[in-house]
Amino acid sequence: TKNLAELVATKNPADVEALSALEINGLSVEETRKALVGKIGENMTIRRFSRIDAKGAVASYIHGGSKIGVLIDLVGGDEALAKDIAMHVAASKPKSLDASGVPAELLDVERRIAIEKAREAGKPEAMLEKIAEGTVQKFLKDVTLLDQVFVKAEDGKQTIAQLLKAKGASVAGFTLYIVGEGIEKKVTDFAAEVAAQAAAAAQK
Repeated sequence: TKNLAELVATKNPADVEALSALEINGLSVEETRKALVGKIGENMTIRRFSRIDAKGAVASYIHGGSKIGVLIDLVGGDEALAKDIAMHVAASKPKSLDASGVPAELLDVERRIAIEKAREAGKPEAMLEKIAEGTVQKFLKDVTLLDQVFVKAEDGKQTIAQLLKAKGASVAGFTLYIVGEGIEKKVTDFAAEVAAQAAAAAQK
């Protein structure tokens, strides 16, 4: 993985396909991957990667038996602060740095859900939009790094933005990877499967 990271850093491939075509120790990355699969007998693929053109210092953190990986681009501050924020990202899994990075579609979904819940609870129609906006603001505090309460906050209230301000630092960006995230899992409805088998057997 270190060799791959160096390739990404120095060659700046556009995507996984471009990375797979690059050479590593006389073979393409894809040929090396296939050889490894044959050697260890376990399938592995390169699904994604990020390359950060850092504005500050990049700190990394690997958590949970290599199941979660975080990269933080920290401007100002020190190594301890970078590690604390990277650990926070691993624990709290923010979706973006601030509200500007949250997709509008996601906010629309949250807003619609809030309106429906308020309507079902018998709230007046005139209040629905205001209730929904409050719900969206709470959602943003939960999913944006700068608005999240720091996991190690002694008072249980200090946000990441407040922590950074106190340390004279800022986060230019972050990347969070979770093993298996984004892989579509086949969900089997066991009861439906049994019913289908029973129906098939009855037709014989």
